[in-house]
Amino acid sequence: MENRFSSVLNDPSRFSNTENNIHNERSKTLFEEIRASINNNDEEDRSFWRPVLPWGGVFTIKAGRKAISCIPLYVEVQLKNTCTIDGFLMILYVILRDNQGFHRELAVFLGKQFVEHFLYLMDSCEYTTVKMLWIWNRMSKRQYRSEIHRAALEIDLFGNEHENFTENLENLMSTTQESMCTNGGCPGRFQNFRKTTINISPPHELPHKDPIQSAVDEFFSPKIQLCTEQGCNGLREFSQRLFCHGPPPFVILNMQQWRSEDLSYVPYHLALCQHRYLLEGATLFNKQEHHYSAAFQIDGCWMHYDGLRSDNLILLNKPPELLLLSSLVYVRASDK
Repeated sequence: MENRFSSVLNDPSRFSNTENNIHNERSKTLFEEIRASINNNDEEDRSFWRPVLPWGGVFTIKAGRKAISCIPLYVEVQLKNTCTIDGFLMILYVILRDNQGFHRELAVFLGKQFVEHFLYLMDSCEYTTVKMLWIWNRMSKRQYRSEIHRAALEIDLFGNEHENFTENLENLMSTTQESMCTNGGCPGRFQNFRKTTINISPPHELPHKDPIQSAVDEFFSPKIQLCTEQGCNGLREFSQRLFCHGPPPFVILNMQQWRSEDLSYVPYHLALCQHRYLLEGATLFNKQEHHYSAAFQIDGCWMHYDGLRSDNLILLNKPPELLLLSSLVYVRASDK
């Protein structure tokens, strides 16, 4: 059944003529419409004029025909708790539309067809289909729960956004670090450590510079530690950590271990492996509601996206209250 759904998602003919006509008539992308709404409205509490990526969704598929009546049989896919991917999908869209040169780089990891289809669906406001594209193209079954209720398939994405999104970016942020133990008899003297995400921890002591930059430097820097191999009393020397495929177009810093008091401020610029990265967005966590939202910037203005709200894309005049920082998203600056 899932193979059938996947083929439908990648078949452009599934869109009706009406939907295609609406897309052809529009002269602006969704990104351009959001940008225009910011620049053309002077009200401080302005919001985007229609909902973007609403929470959840219902995806209807024409599954076949009944033998006697020849009435088409439709199957509904109900999506629940989609906030674990919604915020990142919104930020990914903004990154791609705001940085045209990143298309080719991301296509190497996500596939050219996926990137093009993703942008087309977002600009066509096919938000539920965008989510289905991510779920069946990028996620594994262990990352969501699916159950059949009556004639509908229910997919529940309740969980952690880093598991549902960041870990499914293939090797985009993949890094490697080699290590060697000073004890020649160590059973695991030579080792290679590979990570696909950037999970940084707050420093134990207040550093002289920004704590986030210090934590990133610590993640990538060489170090010497006691060897943890059983029966070994040597020292293990770690090399500098390097990106496996060169500096990625953007990086996501997992900030789940950080408390508000650990952050003096969030840096707008980040030095990473001899490249300069700029703050593009963040995802936020509401502990009481167990709900994720996101923030991103366009033309220097910060927008807050929350799929649960009726006005789910609003201008951010001050940091949202009672929300924890889940991740920070930095985009590689142009070499020009």
